[in-house]
Amino acid sequence: MTLFLEQLLNGVQFGVMLFLMAAGLTLIFGIMGVINLAHGSIYMIGAYAGTFVATQTGSFWLGIPAALAAAALAGVAIEFLVVRRLYGRDHLDQVLATFGLILIFNQAVTMLFGRQPLFVQMPSVLDGSVELLPGLSYPIYRLAIIVVGLLVAFGLYLLINRTRIGMLVRAGSTNREMVRALGVDVRLLYTLVFGLGALLAGLAGFMAGPILAVQIGMGEQILITTFVVVVIGGVGSIRGAFFASLILGIVDTGLRAYLPGLLRQVMVGPEADALGAGISSMGIYLLMAIVLLIRPKGLFIRNS
Repeated sequence: MTLFLEQLLNGVQFGVMLFLMAAGLTLIFGIMGVINLAHGSIYMIGAYAGTFVATQTGSFWLGIPAALAAAALAGVAIEFLVVRRLYGRDHLDQVLATFGLILIFNQAVTMLFGRQPLFVQMPSVLDGSVELLPGLSYPIYRLAIIVVGLLVAFGLYLLINRTRIGMLVRAGSTNREMVRALGVDVRLLYTLVFGLGALLAGLAGFMAGPILAVQIGMGEQILITTFVVVVIGGVGSIRGAFFASLILGIVDTGLRAYLPGLLRQVMVGPEADALGAGISSMGIYLLMAIVLLIRPKGLFIRNS
């Protein structure tokens, strides 16, 4: 039971990280209609910027605003210089342009930091473990990630559903021409949405630093999974991204933790491990296929 609860928390923590990526991506894709493959590169930029500042200053906390600022600035620059010219264009043009940005950012980061992975030391207050239940100790830092993700989800809910900006965002995703006719600067609105999505990606990247290696191409590794979250949750739905992220995080973690052991009951050890690893890596895509067969538009509709 203790192991199950630990893996459940691991799944929630992974799901929260996916949500921070998927929330921005679903806003950009759902509202602007832009497929932004460079979203993973913004995640990498936030990770590198925050880790570099934290390493140079010796303060983990100073790395947080550095990661947020670098990711947000990168996002605004991408929207202003590249994406703004892709609105209304074919999705293939968007894919090619943002894929080119991936190559540019990877090479630029390589020139600045080299190919060796970077690591950031977590602060002492977040180091170690806490006993949640008798026999169940869990890392404080992973709990902190869960708390931050839940706070961000609540903040986004309030922003989208309880503020004027959120009202404009929802209206712009439904009928941008009408919003423009009412005198709203849609270009500025899109830039703000893009910057917000980039900021969340940068936060996710920096928080992943103490757990994963900060390295070239780290954004592409999580980008595909993030797109799966957006598709399952429903394009443009923050609520859908939240629940889909948690579901995928728990399913992926559970399959990797338990499936090889279950297969060993009926198969030889090495074969069971190989088959279990293969099925586990396909698990989220199988889940996506099942969801799309039942609900082709995802779990939730846009703006929910």
